[in-house]
Amino acid sequence: MQDHNFELSVNTGFLVNRYTDPDQWVKLVANFININKVQFTADLINPSLPESLIKKKVHETKTCLDDNGVEVTSSFTGAFTRLNNLTHPDQDFREYYVDWFKKFADITADLDSKYLGSHFAILTQQDLEDSDRRKFLRKQAIKSWHEIASHAKNRGIEEIFWEPMSISREFGETIDEAIDLNNELNKNSPLPFSMCLDVDHGDLESPNPEDIDPYAWINQCKDGFDMIHLKQSYSNKGGHWPFIAEHNKKGNIVPSKILDAIRKTSPRNVQLVLELSFKERQPADRLAAEHVKESVDFWQNSL
Repeated sequence: MQDHNFELSVNTGFLVNRYTDPDQWVKLVANFININKVQFTADLINPSLPESLIKKKVHETKTCLDDNGVEVTSSFTGAFTRLNNLTHPDQDFREYYVDWFKKFADITADLDSKYLGSHFAILTQQDLEDSDRRKFLRKQAIKSWHEIASHAKNRGIEEIFWEPMSISREFGETIDEAIDLNNELNKNSPLPFSMCLDVDHGDLESPNPEDIDPYAWINQCKDGFDMIHLKQSYSNKGGHWPFIAEHNKKGNIVPSKILDAIRKTSPRNVQLVLELSFKERQPADRLAAEHVKESVDFWQNSL
């Protein structure tokens, strides 16, 4: 009988602006943080760059990854590419971002990964408040994701992840909304879509307390997710805190409880991704890599 297989990786968002050279950041991940799996963020090689720069940086990155035995287990949009994208109010922009995501799929495939991820889309406040417009853009975004999925499938991508967020303007803010959207995404899709649950997300204004309970999300989404973004989380959902002693004493995320909750769902491969971010303030900034290393050690010991 198949059991759950957990794969721990580190999201590369914390590297952006701090460690830009692939030769530097790949060695940092492999030799200091001591992990050989990463979730590659679009902020490191933005698909908006000229093709010549994309090819150059992909080649440099792939060479460094191979030389140091580091694997890109998935890719994801990041803090600097978390935009309206597929629900931008301007149709020309929406069409541009369909091509943008296709290029991101190309980058992902060229880095030898079979998994691509992102937030679903983001509405403007005006479009959120217009019911007809909101429904139209949601439908259009699903259609766009299917077009992206068709291209990605041809490049060897096997699954696309989307991340339920914390406000209705960004989609999937409650458990019910997330499950409904996930079901719609998978209707007649060229590729399977799966949720990337984030333990720090959920609608703080929801009348249902389970909508801000990460363990309830896991229990109710069942096999609708194959990925979890991990960080230490407080009840106010206020940050991407590392798993260090200071935050573990007060935080809600306990590895054994997360793993036990997942084991109650259908056995499968589940990617556990440490998605940590650090403000450009001292001492957090200079300790970023050290705190990622401590978080990796914390989870590796739990696994």
